[in-house]
Amino acid sequence: MGQKVNPIGLRLGVNKTWMSKWYVDPREYADTLHEDLKLRKALLSAEEVAGAEISEVEIIRKPQRVTLVVATARPGIIIGAKGANVEKLCAKIQKLTEKKVQIKIKEIKKAECDAQLIAQNIARQLENRGAFRRAMKNAVSRAMAGGVQGIKVKCSGRLGGAEISRFEWMKDGRVPLHTLRADIDYGTATANTSFGCIGIKVWVFNGEIYDRQGAEDETVGTLVKKKTAETAEARS
Repeated sequence: MGQKVNPIGLRLGVNKTWMSKWYVDPREYADTLHEDLKLRKALLSAEEVAGAEISEVEIIRKPQRVTLVVATARPGIIIGAKGANVEKLCAKIQKLTEKKVQIKIKEIKKAECDAQLIAQNIARQLENRGAFRRAMKNAVSRAMAGGVQGIKVKCSGRLGGAEISRFEWMKDGRVPLHTLRADIDYGTATANTSFGCIGIKVWVFNGEIYDRQGAEDETVGTLVKKKTAETAEARS
């Protein structure tokens, strides 16, 4: 079961959230959803973002405004000289919607630990005729060196130009897909090679999230600080 369920969809409302945040009348739902898909597609296929290594595009809707939060490892490419690229991008996307469009850039500090960027990187290497095993091994070792607790990479298709398609995977650390509190980052990419398409899936385990425990620790910390302050006042 763990290999058949999207790890992010499984954890929605537990420790993951939606990539589109808005609420509309049920009659407008389908149109709004398709507009979101068009906006994402237009942004990702634009010339201004070529080579920017975009991980995700979050869409936040307000009554008169649509905000696109672009998570990227190379924000300088999207921003351009004095913000020229962002303005061009806004003008392109503005044609697809009646509301005012705003683009915000969110920088990804560790690109080697982001599942989507890892998948895109492997796909790029395969398209440039790189060896799939070397690409997978390098991705796994760089992610583990970057501080993740576990990573699993799976490639499927006509690997190495073989006549019969197959899949191969590589794993390091632990990747608990059935543990709901586990923070699993998931990314997919497709490499369009001369032999056909090769699909890449990446699971990255960033540790377990204990919200309740974190809140309790914060409360204990506050009480300790308060007690220390009271003791200091009493001594003075």
